[in-house]
Amino acid sequence: MTEGTPTPRRILLAGASGTIGAAVLRRLQAEGHAVTAPDRAALADPQGLMATARPEVVISCIASRSGAPRDAQAVDYHANSDLLRAALAAGTGHFVLLSAICVQKPLLAFQHAKLAFEAELVASGIGYTIIRPTAFFKSLSGQVKRVKADKPFLIFGDGNLTRCKPISDDDLARFIASAIDNPAMRDRILPIGGPGPAISLKEQGELLFHVAGKPPKFKSVSPKIFTFAERLLALGAPFSGWFAEKAEYARIARYYATESMLVLDPETGAYSAELTPEFGSETLESHYRTLMRGQ
Repeated sequence: MTEGTPTPRRILLAGASGTIGAAVLRRLQAEGHAVTAPDRAALADPQGLMATARPEVVISCIASRSGAPRDAQAVDYHANSDLLRAALAAGTGHFVLLSAICVQKPLLAFQHAKLAFEAELVASGIGYTIIRPTAFFKSLSGQVKRVKADKPFLIFGDGNLTRCKPISDDDLARFIASAIDNPAMRDRILPIGGPGPAISLKEQGELLFHVAGKPPKFKSVSPKIFTFAERLLALGAPFSGWFAEKAEYARIARYYATESMLVLDPETGAYSAELTPEFGSETLESHYRTLMRGQ
């Protein structure tokens, strides 16, 4: 995928307070764009935002924090939908959406909410670019403290149930920004990963121990624990929103323990590293080394 020429544009960036959104903001500012980056409270008045910012391009990096059904519907669907309607009314020419690669196999509430908005965006008539990244470096860094404390790295099953091509914040931000004024990325849904090869959970652990200069130690957890938890919590879901929300969290945990973050081959129905595009230069190893030095 070639990058477009960064002609300065008026851009409204939603979700700049998040990890990826902050990286996109830095990239856009470095390229000389005039960026309006409202907080979540300001997004409650998208019409007013559009009148003030007069954006040529809208980039949305907003996403529900929890993935719970109510939060997903409010943020992944309704907040984006309100933003789209305001963009259409203001005559904005291009809407860039940060989605997720996991929506290609939707089993969770937030995935269905994302897909509902994707469909609305495609049908709206505005120029669109939908970007579906694989795993983020941040999502693969939760066990750094465990390794530093000489605790075993937790894996599901044998550690090879899932694979991904993680992409760094800055590489993803560069890819998102490259959609601006880029005909090759207009009106397309684009899955994207970082530099390969695809890596399993066990290989992530091996890499982290290698960076730490320690022999690898693993502890296996069965994904069935999440199935058991979900079924137990689901019993209370009809009577309590708390139980329904916790049951969804268990479903989310099971999904990420058993599903790869790679492109699904439409012919075989299997996840394919070969079909998952790669972009950028930052590696997970370099990220782990930075974390090890900083903690």
